[in-house]
Amino acid sequence: MIHRPWSMSIGLSSSVEKLLTEMLRVRLFSSSLSGSAFTWFISLSPNSAITWADLEKQFHKYFFSGVHEKKITDLVRLKQRNDESVESFVQRLREVKNKCYSLVLDDRQLADLAFQGLLPHIRDKYASQEFESLSHLV
Repeated sequence: MIHRPWSMSIGLSSSVEKLLTEMLRVRLFSSSLSGSAFTWFISLSPNSAITWADLEKQFHKYFFSGVHEKKITDLVRLKQRNDESVESFVQRLREVKNKCYSLVLDDRQLADLAFQGLLPHIRDKYASQEFESLSHLV
């Protein structure tokens, strides 16, 4: 049994204790998230996930339904726009990569994909260089 000092000191019933534990769990969940998971969480409508079960159901629906998942083809098709800086293009590529949940690429492979998506005149200028990661590209 887990020791919970608040339940002994103020005499909470087990049902109230369970409710408080669940509320705390929901409240602290966001601090464990980053990237696309955190973006998803902050986009939830207020009071749309009151219980842990609500939150879990919405999380699975969004991330494991396959509807929002991107593929390698989405990354390959990504091209820098004429009015877009290299930094903005790389950020857009990162956002798409974050939605490729089952795709595993190392830093160099991702940098190569980004390099191929650059505008031709930029790509030509840096064709003789090798980039280890996206941060080297920017």
